[in-house]
Amino acid sequence: MKWFFDLKIATKLILSFGAVLLLTAALGVSAIFSMARINTASTDLSDNWMPSVLAAMNMRSDVSDFRRWELAHMLAAQDADMAQNETRMSETQARMKADSDKYRSLISEPGEKEVFERFLALNDEFMRLHATMLSLSREMKKEEARALAVGPSAQVMTDMMVALDKLVSINTDGGVRSSASADATYEASRASLIGLVVGIVVVGMLLALWVARSVARPLIEAVGVARQVAAGDLTAHIIVQSQDETGQLMQALKDMNASLQKLVGQVRSGTDTIATASSQIAAGNQDLSSRTEEQASSLEETASSMEELTSTVKQNADNARQANTMALTSSSIAIEGGKVVGEVVGTMASINESSRKIVDIIAVIDGIAFQTNILALNAAVEAARAGEQGRGFAVVATEVRNLAQRSAAAAKDIKVLIGDSVEKVEAGSKLVDQAGRTMDDIVASITRVTDIMSEITAASSEQSAGIEQVNQAIAQMDQVTQQNAALVEEAAAAAESMQEQAASLSAVVSIFKLDAASAAASRPRAPVAVQAPTAVTPATAPRQLAGTARRAAPVDEWESF
Repeated sequence: MKWFFDLKIATKLILSFGAVLLLTAALGVSAIFSMARINTASTDLSDNWMPSVLAAMNMRSDVSDFRRWELAHMLAAQDADMAQNETRMSETQARMKADSDKYRSLISEPGEKEVFERFLALNDEFMRLHATMLSLSREMKKEEARALAVGPSAQVMTDMMVALDKLVSINTDGGVRSSASADATYEASRASLIGLVVGIVVVGMLLALWVARSVARPLIEAVGVARQVAAGDLTAHIIVQSQDETGQLMQALKDMNASLQKLVGQVRSGTDTIATASSQIAAGNQDLSSRTEEQASSLEETASSMEELTSTVKQNADNARQANTMALTSSSIAIEGGKVVGEVVGTMASINESSRKIVDIIAVIDGIAFQTNILALNAAVEAARAGEQGRGFAVVATEVRNLAQRSAAAAKDIKVLIGDSVEKVEAGSKLVDQAGRTMDDIVASITRVTDIMSEITAASSEQSAGIEQVNQAIAQMDQVTQQNAALVEEAAAAAESMQEQAASLSAVVSIFKLDAASAAASRPRAPVAVQAPTAVTPATAPRQLAGTARRAAPVDEWESF
């Protein structure tokens, strides 16, 4: 079974669960087939035998009813009673036809078919005798009809009942057989399902124990090896017995143990080399510290000069901003004045338009007064024609005419006044338009002055920003230099601490146990001597600043610096 232990854990689990699933599927298939057999027996009982019994019983009931209406017909003395019985016999015969057709569709055995065909033949004979008896009964030959009913017709009916009873018996026996078959199928299915369930449980437990054993044992060994390594014992002998994930884990532990042995040996050999190199690094850091301090003093002098230049440029930029602010304020005031003049122009135009509308309205009033005057004149003429009876109406017409003339005169006066106002408003509108154009020219001039001041302000701000960036770059260089000096001092202290840590590391590594081969490989090597750095004389810090072109250098040059 070596091949099984070499399989992956996932493969083992898949095979185990697959076997259990296959057995479970076999159980399900067996249960499905068993239920299908039981369902077949139950369906045969419910869809064949029981409906056949019911149809046979219905035909038996139909024959009895038909016989009862037939005898009632022979006993009836009135035509109405005989007609009613004939109707009942027709209805019963129709039911019997439907029941026999239904039974014919349910026939399932040859013997059953023979009995049914015999019943149909007897029924045909019975109906032939019935036609004779019905004819005799209609002719009021009651005795002859009764003799035929108790003779040949009764015998045929008895044979029909025997055939129907036979059909009922055949279908009842078939139902009993179907029920017994269903019971037998149930018992067999239960026994087979119980056996499959027990087999699945047993196989599942065996596979579970097998897989657990193949996984747990190597894990226990891996835990033991890990504990040895945790205790500092690197001499453990690890044996890999499989190629699955647990075997790969053991191989990884084996490789890790070998790597730790090599690493610990190299750490032991490197601690002495680190101690020697750290002393040489401390000497070099001391020399670098002195040179860094000289560079820092030069940068401080340069930074002070740049601060003076920065303050001068900032003052110029502030003055330019103030001038720009004042120009913007003047521009805003002029723009507002232009807007007000524009509004006045619009108002004058509205007044002019309203005056024109008033003139139109007064013209309408004048027309109405003129028409009223004409109507009053016509009314006076008609009153004069009326004579004495129209005298009062003539007086009223005269007053209306006087009022119309006075209204027309007033409308003309108002029209003259409004016309004069319209002319004056038009003259004022022309003057306001001229003032608006003048304000537009003033606003345009102030806007140009504002634009020029904005350009001056922007140039001053850019110059101030450039000088500020130069000053910041020098300040950053000074800060970096100061940080370098501090870092050099820290490096010197770190070199001394490194010597102490190397000694402590050597003591820590000594707790690991190594085999002979690893101990031989961990012998310390001679440290490589580090040459002390050559002292370089620092350059003198510049006292003079470059001209305007150097002052406006872009930020990228300082970043590259």
